Amino acid sequence: MIHLLDCKVLSNDEVAPGHRRLVLDGKAIAEDTCAGQFCMLESSPGLQPFLRRPMSIERFGGDSFSVLYKIVGEGTRLLGRIQPGDTVNVQGPLGNGFSIPKEFKRYILVGGGIGIAPLPGLAQALIRETGTPPEVILAARSRDILLCQEDFTRMNCPVFLVTDDGSAGMHGFASNALEARKPDKNTLVYTCGPMIMMGAVHRICMENGSRCQASLEANMACGDGVCMGCVVETTLQEEFRRMVRVCHEGPVFDSRDIRWNTGTPAHD
Repeated sequence: MIHLLDCKVLSNDEVAPGHRRLVLDGKAIAEDTCAGQFCMLESSPGLQPFLRRPMSIERFGGDSFSVLYKIVGEGTRLLGRIQPGDTVNVQGPLGNGFSIPKEFKRYILVGGGIGIAPLPGLAQALIRETGTPPEVILAARSRDILLCQEDFTRMNCPVFLVTDDGSAGMHGFASNALEARKPDKNTLVYTCGPMIMMGAVHRICMENGSRCQASLEANMACGDGVCMGCVVETTLQEEFRRMVRVCHEGPVFDSRDIRWNTGTPAHD
């Protein structure tokens, strides 16, 4: 069920340079969220900026939920100034989250940059549903902006780090770390991050017979599927499904359904 709530700010702490975690008191949203869903936050009570900001729901449960965000523009700069005790208007939970089919023997989470945000909640759900912590690959440009490592460690997840500059873990990209983990037909990979990273993750999964669910990020004006501002092209042949809305049909898709580039073939 979608709610529109004025949520009290419990904390808004910096977790890495330019990155913050906003924790909100919102029992109805926390109770109705599933891993991979998102919310639309009002960054200012005024009309500037006019549009809400879409944010992955990072953690949820009890009376509260959190979002992890990167300060990149006016809206997120305003969010960064919010203090405990302030109120934020939130619409959510929105979209379709991750699914957890139980026929797989391995589950691997691949997150890049701020795309790591929906994965702690997914790890909790996987542990609850399968009884086994998933393997986690965390990628970032450098050590100082690797996010959520401690969260996954507390859940006893095997964590593999990779950085563009080699300052932590493997020197390379998330796709290199995934190849090293040798996924196979018994592996389900979940990924969220830059499109180029997720496209590479998808290709590795296809080469190894693995399945992959990808959580897409997009600029959104409404979050309800009305404005059509977040459409992406698919590989599906049905006339009315060749373009889908990240906010409504997604944000999580079977990676085979997304046209990562013009060479991506359709599947049965």
